[in-house]
Amino acid sequence: MAKKKKEEQKNVTEEAQVQEAAQEAAPEVNPWEEKYNAEHDAHLRLAADYDNFRKRTVKEKEQSYGNGKADAIEKLLPVYDNLERALQQPTEDAAYKKGVEMTMTQLVSIFSGMGVEIFGEKGDTFDPNLHNAVMHTEEEGTPENTITQVFQRGFKLGDKVIRFAMVQVAN
Repeated sequence: MAKKKKEEQKNVTEEAQVQEAAQEAAPEVNPWEEKYNAEHDAHLRLAADYDNFRKRTVKEKEQSYGNGKADAIEKLLPVYDNLERALQQPTEDAAYKKGVEMTMTQLVSIFSGMGVEIFGEKGDTFDPNLHNAVMHTEEEGTPENTITQVFQRGFKLGDKVIRFAMVQVAN
């Protein structure tokens, strides 16, 4: 038993020596240095938060401009649809037809100047991300997933779809 006590005392003294050595090896921390480090960290965090805020507001500003532009274009789409229907109607008045064609050409050029892409042509491949299939047809000689008829053209502004094309698709 005495031997066990001696070993325990030896272990305790060794641990105390290790702790003392660690305390001696650790440099003394200046309270002013601690305060400086804390303030410096707070300053860096604040600068990073401000940078993130600035980037986020720039991104939101760009998105709001794009959304406003898309909303304005969406309001003009019924005019485009009506002009397209007017062009499809037979008429004997050449001046009237020429006026409608000129108006349609001007509207399409305004759209293209704003970065709007018009899509949804007969013969295109059906893409569910761009087209809304409202009808299906079984036509021989027509490949599967091919647009056979376009009821309403689709419009995109950049990557944002303003209106999906309404189409008939071959099965």
